Amino acid sequence: MFRNIKMLFFVAACLVLLSTCTIKLGSLSLGYSTKGATTTGLKTVSVQYIENRVIENNGGIVQPSFSQEFTDALKDYIQSNTSLVMINGVGDADFEGEVITFDQAPVSITANDIAAQNRFTIAIKIRYSNSVNPDMSFESSFSRYEDYSSSMTFDDAQAEYIEDIVKLLIEDIFNKAFVNW
Repeated sequence: MFRNIKMLFFVAACLVLLSTCTIKLGSLSLGYSTKGATTTGLKTVSVQYIENRVIENNGGIVQPSFSQEFTDALKDYIQSNTSLVMINGVGDADFEGEVITFDQAPVSITANDIAAQNRFTIAIKIRYSNSVNPDMSFESSFSRYEDYSSSMTFDDAQAEYIEDIVKLLIEDIFNKAFVNW
């Protein structure tokens, strides 16, 4: 039993060490974290206000507070999952973009031409600039959705699903910028 406890402490100590490990090979520095984020060479990050361009793009539904909520959620996620310093202005890593879709649409129609299910979709277009490693910069659109019963109102669907959709969108953006899937 004492042997098992020693082994458990050894494994726990190794996990703690690996979670904050940085490997240096000459002038090359490789960062590692348990979340898989690579921020080597980056010191600062900035997130510009994510504009709501839904009306200009496709006439979708405008949710006035969504842009600010999404911008704040992206900032919070980056700060929680990296050691980068969030700054105003333009950081070594910079995110900017716009909400391009915030809408519902029918996805399955009954025999009476009535929607049995609707789809709540949010799409965000992001421009990511990495001044330390410009090859990592990108411009991409990210889209996530949830299907819901037509017996539910769109307001109820938003209340139930917006948090999950935003979380998935932010994870997608973060992974593309820092995890390099």
